[in-house]
Amino acid sequence: MQNLLQPATHSATRSHEKACPMRILLINTGGTIGMAETRHGFAPRDGVIEAAIAQLTEQGATTAQIDVMTLSPLIDGAQATPRDWNRISTVIAEAIERYHGFVVVHGTDTLAYTSSALCLALTGITVPVIVTGAMLPLTVEGSDGLRNLTDALTALRRVPPGVWVQFSGRLLHGGRVRKSHSSAFEAFEAAEWTADPRVLAPNFAHRKVDWPKIGVFSTVPGMSNALLAQTVDLCDGVLLRCYGSGTAPDTPEMWDILGRAAAQEVPILAVSQCPEGGIRLGTYAAGRVMRDNGVIDGRDITPEMAYAKLQFALSLYPSFDRQKNYLSSLLCGEFTPE
Repeated sequence: MQNLLQPATHSATRSHEKACPMRILLINTGGTIGMAETRHGFAPRDGVIEAAIAQLTEQGATTAQIDVMTLSPLIDGAQATPRDWNRISTVIAEAIERYHGFVVVHGTDTLAYTSSALCLALTGITVPVIVTGAMLPLTVEGSDGLRNLTDALTALRRVPPGVWVQFSGRLLHGGRVRKSHSSAFEAFEAAEWTADPRVLAPNFAHRKVDWPKIGVFSTVPGMSNALLAQTVDLCDGVLLRCYGSGTAPDTPEMWDILGRAAAQEVPILAVSQCPEGGIRLGTYAAGRVMRDNGVIDGRDITPEMAYAKLQFALSLYPSFDRQKNYLSSLLCGEFTPE
């Protein structure tokens, strides 16, 4: 595989190995947790995560064998793209038979996008994957990074298979998580869930995205219909962030644009701008413009998961009907079932 360093191994004592032979692969993608200060601000630095794992092992905080795989180059979370989803999921898929679980170290800005994508990429997964990071670098006094790493490694022993997020003492559903605070240690939230964060399948399969063009458009008072029309014309799919429980301007222009999207077979997935509650198209008459033009009801799916799901729908299925069916289906507990 390209752009990967050889994994560094940190093993517990031989007596601990006999008592606890669990083997974990930690995938370091970068992010705040592994940063150090530079004259231009904090930036990823090689060796920070490896040093932290060595410290935890020496202190007896973990008795597992931990291999560290560093993706090169390390990135800030803000630089992550769907290509990085493929890089991470490929590492897991190629190592799935050799490890009891995986920890993915990631930048917090796009952590929820990556955890959502991994839920969809690793269908039928039979081991846990835990995504974590930090709000303060390990190189800074008072960092939350060591706690999050320790909690993630500990959680691997007890969580069911699937993709989880461990942050600030909380284990969260990887397909329902969202970043809710820009600076607090308790930066992530997740709605209650009824199913584990994994796509059930009889056999494990690895899915990748082709990085189709997806436009993200928010309804606002007096919004530009021309801009929405251009989004529909230029993109393979659209994530529409509508008002409240599922309303949008009920205007002739909106009817024309959404009707054109349906005719051009451009799937539009609607989510609410409200962080809680979700949508239900058709509750209000003002939502009819979306319902009657084939806009897909995202219910209470997060915008992060909605974006990832559009990426996979467009990558996996050339058929418009199959894309819509994929987007409407409950795959990994990503929205609340009726």
